[in-house]
Amino acid sequence: MDTSVSRPELLLVADAVAREKAISRDEVLEAMEQAIQKAGRAKYGHEKDIRAIIDRKTGEVRLSRWTEVVEEVENEDSQIPHYIAVKIQPNIKVGEYIIDPLPPIDFGRIAAQTAKQVIVQRVREFERNRQYEDFKDRVGEIVNGTVKRTEYGNLLVEIGSSEALLRRDELIPRENFRNSERVRAYIYDVRKETRGPQIFLSRTHPAFLAKLFAQEVPEIYDGIIEIKAVARDPGSRAKMAVTSKDAAIDPVGACVGVRGSRVQAVVQELQGEKIDIIPWSGQAATFVVNALAPAEVTKVVMDEEAGRVEVVVPDDQLSLAIGRRGQNVRLASQLTRWDIDILTETEESDRRQEEFRSRTAVFVNDLDVDDVIAGLLVTEGFHSIEDLAFSSPEELAEIDGFDENLGQELFQRAEEFLAKQQDSLNLKRQELGVADEIVDLDCFTPQMLVLLGEKGVKTLDDLADLASDELIEILGVDSLDEETANAIIMRAREHWFEEGENQDSQEN
Repeated sequence: MDTSVSRPELLLVADAVAREKAISRDEVLEAMEQAIQKAGRAKYGHEKDIRAIIDRKTGEVRLSRWTEVVEEVENEDSQIPHYIAVKIQPNIKVGEYIIDPLPPIDFGRIAAQTAKQVIVQRVREFERNRQYEDFKDRVGEIVNGTVKRTEYGNLLVEIGSSEALLRRDELIPRENFRNSERVRAYIYDVRKETRGPQIFLSRTHPAFLAKLFAQEVPEIYDGIIEIKAVARDPGSRAKMAVTSKDAAIDPVGACVGVRGSRVQAVVQELQGEKIDIIPWSGQAATFVVNALAPAEVTKVVMDEEAGRVEVVVPDDQLSLAIGRRGQNVRLASQLTRWDIDILTETEESDRRQEEFRSRTAVFVNDLDVDDVIAGLLVTEGFHSIEDLAFSSPEELAEIDGFDENLGQELFQRAEEFLAKQQDSLNLKRQELGVADEIVDLDCFTPQMLVLLGEKGVKTLDDLADLASDELIEILGVDSLDEETANAIIMRAREHWFEEGENQDSQEN
């Protein structure tokens, strides 16, 4: 029986499909082989290992059944025991295959349709793989494409022979593209998916603006000017921080161009989006001031631990600093990566006076001194009784208007007050029933111990049962961080392990 059939027309079809889909001829022939294999399994049994091979030169199709030689059979349709296999092929080993040629398949209408579906599916997979390989290294590029069709507001964009997705939320607001229109976008992601486009485009991404400037400004393309940061409110306003490696070149002026020609080219592409180009600075305070332009800034207070910055502006500059609907301060915050709080000079003055009054009142009430002495202490930077107790009589005596006796008296009163306060907190802790074993951990202040007792944390077991976020919530976020909270809880749990070890030793 003839077990092969020559089909030269398969090679012609493979060549045509390969040209049309821009994939290799071998990939098309591989898809055809899988289609023939599927038809063969439908005829001879789906559990059998049926394989098809198309000769790449003649188009000859060979169909065969492969049976694996094994010691113990798990699947009778595709495996054969070794002791039987050696009777067919004496020298065959475990792991090898017995190959039985099969007669060629006469494709009926259903089989032909199934084969066609398999071929189409496999060709699509090859197309996607080829598309992924072509674009996986092009993330971060700007591409030009043509709108192929619109689906629920999302655009399918044709880039050469590939298809990309430009989602509705990645379009600039009020932007509308029609079929066959040209569109320029930024490739922000390329990934493998089971179906649909794998190339994802954006016109709202901050890097899209940066790449547009790189196309318009030769100094950026050459690396002389560097774009340090970009913040966008797409379609409305943007801020871009730039710096120059050449002191002779003004980075802002180069990006603006003669009569604004360079920046206007980018503005037109972004549908009229206003762009503030500001000089970047390595000094955080200076950078924040630049980012809030065009508003004027009179004072900047940085809190590096909290990542916050407090900015004071003249009263008439408040609306300009905040911007419409908070746009200016929001973009400045995104650009600098600092949380920015805006205060007017009047608000800052009122707050400073209120802080002065409240701190003065603390010293007047707790140390029994007059307003003048309390005011001098606050002016010198003492904000609490603890500050006084941690200083020294000599340091206090150096304050203008103070002498050694007054310095010694203030220091003594501060220590006595803290001692009374600690005794009071210890008494309250005992009344709440907080065990000494928690005190012995030496991890908490008397105030913290009282807070624990008020929340029902009174024993080591109570403390050990807490999660770190629960402990932080009880004591306050400013009291300790997550790492410290975890370390305290683990120390509280040590007695559990010790008890378990003692129990094991007793049983042994």
